[in-house]
Amino acid sequence: MDILLRLGAVSGVLCGVLTGVPGGIEAVTGETAPTSFLIGLAPAFGLPLLVALYAGLGRPTGRFGPVAYTVNLIGLGLFGAAAFTKDEALYFLPPSAVSALLSGPTRVALLLTALVFVVGSALLGSLLIRSRRYPRIPAWGYATVLPLFALLGPLPQSPFKAVLHVLVGIVLVWLSAALSRPVTPIAPARQPAVPSTSGRSA
Repeated sequence: MDILLRLGAVSGVLCGVLTGVPGGIEAVTGETAPTSFLIGLAPAFGLPLLVALYAGLGRPTGRFGPVAYTVNLIGLGLFGAAAFTKDEALYFLPPSAVSALLSGPTRVALLLTALVFVVGSALLGSLLIRSRRYPRIPAWGYATVLPLFALLGPLPQSPFKAVLHVLVGIVLVWLSAALSRPVTPIAPARQPAVPSTSGRSA
């Protein structure tokens, strides 16, 4: 379990850095080929982080936990694939080709991908908040900033989107650092003492 959390933490830091640093640069330079290339790689490192965050809860979470984790895992996989395609391929195509591609069912698929990621991030963020295993600020950030980041993904590049990249990077690095905190095990509930029925007869 320790190696899983450590690998997840390292991957999470890489995901946060690859998201936040190029995003901060784009706030000044606008979208560029090098920054798009780096941002497109970031979601791949988010998958080990997500696994580690859930494993790091270290206690049962009822039915809500597995559902939230599964939806977020599927959403991140879909959203990561969409981001990779956008930043590593569509960015280098002529605008006319991109417009023609997005005029078909591809646009619907991308919107549904973002929707699954939004729902999954909100659910898992809620789980992180309720668990109190992770700091509240990045836990709330996971539940709010990541869904907003996905919703604004299809919009043109803007300084606000660049700031969102930085905020997402901070949230992910913060949560990754929190994985090194020891998990406090829950003590088993004490069973009430049963009075002894044996005794000396008078």
